[in-house]
Amino acid sequence: MKKINEGWCINNNGFPIGDAETERYINVTPSERQIDFMKMEYYNFIHFGVNTMNNAEWGNGKENISKFNPKKLDTDQWCRILKSTGSKGIIITAKHHDGFCLFDTKYTEHNVMNTPFGKDIVKMLSESCKKFGLKLGIYLSPWDRHEKTYGTDKYNDFFVGQLTELCLNYGNIFCFWFDGACGEGANGKKQVYDWDRYYSVIRKHHPDAVISICGPDVRWIGNEGGRVRKSEWSVIPSEKDSNEAVAENSQTDKNQTAVMAEKLSDTTEDLGSRAVLKNYRSLVFKPAEADVSINLGWFWHNNLYYLFKKQRTAKDLAKIYFDSVGGNASMLLNVPPDKNGLINKREIKTLKKFTRLITEPFEKEITEVKLSAYSPDGNKRNAEKTEIALGKSESGISLSFPEKAPVSLLSFRENLRFSQRVEEFKIFAKDDKGEYIHIHTGTVVGSRRIVRFRKQLFTDEILIIITQSRAAPILTDIRIYS
Repeated sequence: MKKINEGWCINNNGFPIGDAETERYINVTPSERQIDFMKMEYYNFIHFGVNTMNNAEWGNGKENISKFNPKKLDTDQWCRILKSTGSKGIIITAKHHDGFCLFDTKYTEHNVMNTPFGKDIVKMLSESCKKFGLKLGIYLSPWDRHEKTYGTDKYNDFFVGQLTELCLNYGNIFCFWFDGACGEGANGKKQVYDWDRYYSVIRKHHPDAVISICGPDVRWIGNEGGRVRKSEWSVIPSEKDSNEAVAENSQTDKNQTAVMAEKLSDTTEDLGSRAVLKNYRSLVFKPAEADVSINLGWFWHNNLYYLFKKQRTAKDLAKIYFDSVGGNASMLLNVPPDKNGLINKREIKTLKKFTRLITEPFEKEITEVKLSAYSPDGNKRNAEKTEIALGKSESGISLSFPEKAPVSLLSFRENLRFSQRVEEFKIFAKDDKGEYIHIHTGTVVGSRRIVRFRKQLFTDEILIIITQSRAAPILTDIRIYS
């Protein structure tokens, strides 16, 4: 049997292990709310509002809201369909940049209660989410192109008032989602947002909720096409994800485009390697979220441009799923209802194909797996559970099963309560001669790493060798699929 001698306990690619600098990195760990959030992996956006009726992406706050009357609106249908895709929750645009509110608010007449529809849609969705076992999230745009106090100190009072209404009247909220848009209001002024005040309101009423994008808990991937980095770090410099940096890379009133750009807006692909972290003293743990729309726009459209230009296929979305959920990020998939208030047949057809593509690879798990810690001298230490903390003499783990079987996919995680440690790993499969053949090289693991092999293997043992790590790796939830 060919021995493996590329373990982190040998040379760690020449990098130190557990020195003062790497101890600084691994001391940065997630909060419990972040841990709970990372378990969700995949959930949905619902962009819906007066823009839907006007076939628009962004409104200017001057829309005639009497046009808003989605006669067949059914939030149960939204939840039923999205739940069937494996979604864990829904984030709804309670208020977009046009200032039109989908909830009953006393702070503006520009809301759903003053339309022919006349019902609180956030309340309806809250009840449907409870019914179908989904979590509810709130998108509340700080930019408000309708509100006259925008651009003054009074607007922060206005915004906090609406935020408090949403905190108190709609049950448990898992996420408050703030984008970085900051343009001119009705009076031509821009607003200085009182982020700390906003956060304090949320922490008071929903201490377990994550505050995303312009917030301390979850970071934007940097584009609206769902593209993730090869190495998506969760431990990053705080300066790399400030609210100012998010706002700078977000759309503005001078850049109202519906094209979902896939180019990363950051100037670098590397946010958290040792080469980057050594230059910053302030580090944070911030998991990444990849947001993408099922269609070209965020709101539903029914004109030729949106129907036939760059529509996403189920295959496109499945790749984004495996790259994000399987690459230490989460996937936020926008599915906008149509003018009738329903998820349209067009989107349902794509969702069904997407669901099949992301679920079928996990249908045949190899359950009779013997899990062992592996060391370069060939010694193996058996594990009783699905989690292994590697010792100094061990370089990886062995997954062996009683007889040869076809293998197509491997999924595993790090125990992030001990921070993000793995920097590089290699996967080997034992061949008919009893030798280990290298089949894959990867970098970070984090919340989850999914490895899909290019061609199906036929073996009775797979090795995951950690070739570079900041400290002794702790791998968990290791699963292999046929």
